[in-house]
Amino acid sequence: MAKAIPSRADDYSLWYNELVKKAGLAENSPVRGCMIIKPYGFSIWEKMQQQLDIMFKNTGHENAYFPLFIPKSYLSKEADHVEGFAKECAVVTHYRLKNDENGKGLVVDPDAKLEEELIVRPTSETVIWDTYKNWIQSYRDLPLLINQWANVVRWEMRTRLFLRTTEFLWQEGHTAHATQAEAIAETKQMLDVYGDFAEKYMALPVIKGVKSESERFAGAVDTYCIEALMQDGKALQAGTSHFLGQNFAKAFNVKFTNKEGKEDLVWGTSWGVSTRLMGALIMAHSDDDGLVLPPNLAPIQVVIIPIYKGEEQLEEIALKVDEIRNSLISKGISVKFDRRDTHKPGWKFAEYELKGVPLRMAIGPKDLASGTLEIARRDTKEKKSYPMEGIEDEIQSLLTEIQSNIYNKAQHFKEQNTHQADTYVEFKTLLENKGGFIYAHWDGTRETENKIKEETKATIRCIPLEGDGESGSCMVTGKPSLKRVLFAKAY
Repeated sequence: MAKAIPSRADDYSLWYNELVKKAGLAENSPVRGCMIIKPYGFSIWEKMQQQLDIMFKNTGHENAYFPLFIPKSYLSKEADHVEGFAKECAVVTHYRLKNDENGKGLVVDPDAKLEEELIVRPTSETVIWDTYKNWIQSYRDLPLLINQWANVVRWEMRTRLFLRTTEFLWQEGHTAHATQAEAIAETKQMLDVYGDFAEKYMALPVIKGVKSESERFAGAVDTYCIEALMQDGKALQAGTSHFLGQNFAKAFNVKFTNKEGKEDLVWGTSWGVSTRLMGALIMAHSDDDGLVLPPNLAPIQVVIIPIYKGEEQLEEIALKVDEIRNSLISKGISVKFDRRDTHKPGWKFAEYELKGVPLRMAIGPKDLASGTLEIARRDTKEKKSYPMEGIEDEIQSLLTEIQSNIYNKAQHFKEQNTHQADTYVEFKTLLENKGGFIYAHWDGTRETENKIKEETKATIRCIPLEGDGESGSCMVTGKPSLKRVLFAKAY
């Protein structure tokens, strides 16, 4: 199998794009900036979706669905929100086409103009809070803990598969609460859910923090985030959780009668992750030979490839494989037996290496005779023979070990590429020569933040929640700083 993937060292961007396509994850659609997620790519997204859905429901949330279209007037009700999204909105103005009278094909019927334009949702706060106005009357209706799995559209000029597309898939949670404290607790809880998912399932170490004022979500009081480091030294925002205060409740007049019988505005949150996580998964772990998938998210955890001559040998191998396969399935391990006769074993080895399958098992007549199996690990490329007896326990142990090893490798990379700068010169030097995460003091002003961004292309990824809160002086202005913040160039 000709993989022909460029190396990361030669061209990281090209490596990423080619890997996404050649591993069968996604491809560009006829509509600029949109993507077709292929079955193998979607199966990874499904694994993410299923696990996150369990975690949401375990924290008391329910799924619902809200409209794709939002009346333009709704978006205008929250000033910061409309300002944040106005430049990215796709607008529906007409509802009918007709044949051109001059025979030039279909044209928009000018008589079918909508009375009010509709926005294709870039996010759903406005339409959801308009709905909550009807659902919430008293404290007995709270908290309202709703999530939806949906697609959204944000008109992007510079796109890249999974990382930044005009249409993408995501989940968006929207909750309503009786008190400020309860809403803030919800915001932090969902940040922790995202952090746990990233680390336990994606094998991706993250830093939790709060966004600076200029980087927070449009219409939020505070935005919490998890930040991850990719192999090229750039950061990627892997999830956000927003404390909305009473901003949307004010905009849509969502009030409730509290326990004291007084009317009050509802407190809100919203939170989400998207198919952008697919990009993070690829860039954090994969190598020049293809994907490296953590077992917890791999659609195929074990692939079994027969080595045989003739149909008789294949059927003999298949009998043993069925036995092994059933024992693995009983332990919740996903297995594929690739008995295609259209491709040679070597081609299959390369294909599953490219697709990042954690364990590859080869079995032939000699293995049947000896009662052993050759197993190859995708993460370390190690090959080793194991007795067939008790192989299901060995494989289960190996998958746990691979998951841990992938995480530890990413954690080590993050530690090796996290730096501290005390001066602006040192900051620029680190950014240019090493990249990665840089902790530095900042005076808290938008002016200084913008200056750093304009001069270095680095942004404040977050104000970390953890840390010793060491005070100091801003690396740019010398003004007092309460603690170091996290800078990086980012996707």
